Amino acid sequence: MPAISDKRDVPTYSEVSSFQISDGLSRDMEPVKTGRIFLAAVAANLSAFVVGTCLGWTSPIGPKLKSADTSDSPLDRPITADEDAWISSLIAIGALVAPFVAGPLADRIGRKWVLLSSSVFFVAAFLLNMVATEVWILYLSRLVQGFGVGFVMTVQPMYVGEISTDNVRGATGSLMQLFIVAGILYDYAIGPFVSYQALQWCCIVLPLISNTVFFFMPESPYYLAGKGRKTDAMRSLQFLRGQSAEGVHDEMTLIQANVEEAMSSKGTVMDLIQNPSNRKALLICGGLICFQQLSGINVVLFNSQSIFASANTGLNPAVATIIIGCVQVSASGLTPIVADRLGRKVLLLISASVMSVGLAALGAFFYMQLVVGDISSVVWLPVPALILYNIVYCTGFGPLPWAVLGEMFPANIKSAASSVVASTCWTLGFLVTRYYPALDALGSYYAFWLFAFFCVVAFFFVLFVVMETKGLSLQQIQDRLNGKHN
Repeated sequence: MPAISDKRDVPTYSEVSSFQISDGLSRDMEPVKTGRIFLAAVAANLSAFVVGTCLGWTSPIGPKLKSADTSDSPLDRPITADEDAWISSLIAIGALVAPFVAGPLADRIGRKWVLLSSSVFFVAAFLLNMVATEVWILYLSRLVQGFGVGFVMTVQPMYVGEISTDNVRGATGSLMQLFIVAGILYDYAIGPFVSYQALQWCCIVLPLISNTVFFFMPESPYYLAGKGRKTDAMRSLQFLRGQSAEGVHDEMTLIQANVEEAMSSKGTVMDLIQNPSNRKALLICGGLICFQQLSGINVVLFNSQSIFASANTGLNPAVATIIIGCVQVSASGLTPIVADRLGRKVLLLISASVMSVGLAALGAFFYMQLVVGDISSVVWLPVPALILYNIVYCTGFGPLPWAVLGEMFPANIKSAASSVVASTCWTLGFLVTRYYPALDALGSYYAFWLFAFFCVVAFFFVLFVVMETKGLSLQQIQDRLNGKHN
């Protein structure tokens, strides 16, 4: 391959095959082309879009399955409230088990191939939906979907965190939420207006598209360096940075040193508890994920159409749900822009405080509807309350816990940490979704006021426990966790 003769003459990933450099090209003359990083991050996040279609699936499908008219249902009878709760929540069971498979696999076969393999679960699940004639087949489908979701949400933050530079890691780490809510909106916008079977076809093509695009992206240079594949790691880094071999030399040296140090002390789950810095990182990441789920987001996502129907605002529930989906996508699009400007901590504080207001207002509406009876003066309240809630969730507690997870742990413990945190997320996600109907039966306001209370607690957790990582390198974050502030 000819030497690179100009800083604009950067080869594609498939063309990078040697370390030749041009005459006299200095490293500081080669700016990092962050567009390459975002290209790879977006390609990886197409799998998060598929995750969104799985999470939003129950909102348009639930009313079809519960309808007395079974002409647009694969079943020959309406499902019960208990069956509906299981269909909504079983995805979380698969997702909480999968990380303990996905984490070790990510270290064995690579981040890229684990993400690609997640499509097998998604395709199988949507095929099961097509042939379902009994409720148990839908249960199985949701479990299989959960495995795919667990694979993506364990490994995608690892991949994106490792391919990104310090100055864009917050932005790229926030992309997952944007793509998840875009996938949810896909269901919201299509599901109510097409048949049950048509929606399955609309969903099954997405993992195939995702794999086709992501297949051409490079593997994480950290993973490749850890496997002793220095040539491949260099090629990957050249593609991601848009630089020559000389331009990425210093960063490659640093990655190699970090990986060698990590390999010399391979971490286990016990190291998360025994090591003080890992323990602090686990407290921060685990706490953020817990409060993310305790904010009631899965209840809102899985039951949006039903919530609006029970609120009886006069607005078509399907249209109201699409409005919420559009708000989620718009708000999530802001996060990559502001995450590295305002910082993670500020956005999380705003998110927690404003979510509590939106949830308290929604609870007040349902209280007036059930207890007071006259809601004519507040019939408008549910839509703006949920819009407010979704805006701040999608700019704070939605994306940022995953972004922080991707940057908080050293390489030797990252897969174990990701597995534990992702499983914690989905354990709580299952409990909240499965037992929401029980609270709802007492009165919807109980559930929403409880979620509001957890958001208030989350505010103080962020204020006193969470550290700011804006602009810090992965090594500087480890230094801070170890009490070094230089």
